[in-house]
Amino acid sequence: MKYFCLPRFSMISMLTGNGSFVTEFVLAGLTDRPELQLPLFYLFLIIYIITVVGNLGLIILIGLNPHLYTPMYYFLFNLSFIDLCYSSVSSPKMLMNFVFEKNSISYEGCMTQLFFFLFFVISECYMLTSMAYDRYVAICNPLLYKVTMSPQVCSMLSFASYGMAFAGASAHTGCMLQLIFCNANVINFYLCDILPLLQLSCTSTYVNEVVVLIVVGINITVPSFTILISYVFILANILNIKSTQGRSKAFSTCSSHIMAISLFFGSGAFMYLNHSGSMDQGKISSVFYTNVVPMFNPLIYSLRNKDVKIALKKVMMRVHSRFIS
Repeated sequence: MKYFCLPRFSMISMLTGNGSFVTEFVLAGLTDRPELQLPLFYLFLIIYIITVVGNLGLIILIGLNPHLYTPMYYFLFNLSFIDLCYSSVSSPKMLMNFVFEKNSISYEGCMTQLFFFLFFVISECYMLTSMAYDRYVAICNPLLYKVTMSPQVCSMLSFASYGMAFAGASAHTGCMLQLIFCNANVINFYLCDILPLLQLSCTSTYVNEVVVLIVVGINITVPSFTILISYVFILANILNIKSTQGRSKAFSTCSSHIMAISLFFGSGAFMYLNHSGSMDQGKISSVFYTNVVPMFNPLIYSLRNKDVKIALKKVMMRVHSRFIS
């Protein structure tokens, strides 16, 4: 308990001034079984390449096609940017775990990774919520869609998403910076995340645990509740559609969206709110929202979309005509 009496100097000077404090962490990775390292490396490398190509391709495609400058594709543009960024925050270090015997990360690097990982994950929560609201307005109030989802409203929703993410990431990272890490420095995870870091602290983590319950609870409950209400109204409207083809198309779109949302929020809730589960269970669930969801989002939200297919054909024709000329 003597650590509570220590003066709060800058973190770097405190760490370098006393050899008992941790200056770097070691990431344990997904598994320590040697026979799984190479297969998992290739598996997650393929997933990461697909994620980068899919999301970056969608960003470029939306940017090059003015007819995709609509609220729906504005949010898809932001979602792809978020998926690309937060996958890039976690995947390179994960891949290094499979090929290096010791995968270390500095204290400052760990806290930076923690902040940006949380920032992009929380951003995704609220961007998915904004997309659900956009679909609600499009289906339930189509005549007022252009007025309700004006560029100003879309900008406000996206800035609010990033604002909530900044607040949440700052709260978690700020509380983590108050903790002191002594001799234990092996993080039983493949990235610097909240719960694995709390296990290494040699000071009380009570405040951090309360912050986790409050901030994570808000960032899961509020978006989930908003999405649920939006889809209740959407479902009620779909059931009133007389055309069987129109109803089937709407159901198909909604089911894909709900599946992706359930995967993201479900795995996140299991990871952060299920304290009785083991860390190995947490690793498995976290893989879904750090690797699988960013890979599937471009497929679920856009590649099945007729507008995106038309835009892709136009871009391919332009590239082909330039090569011929």
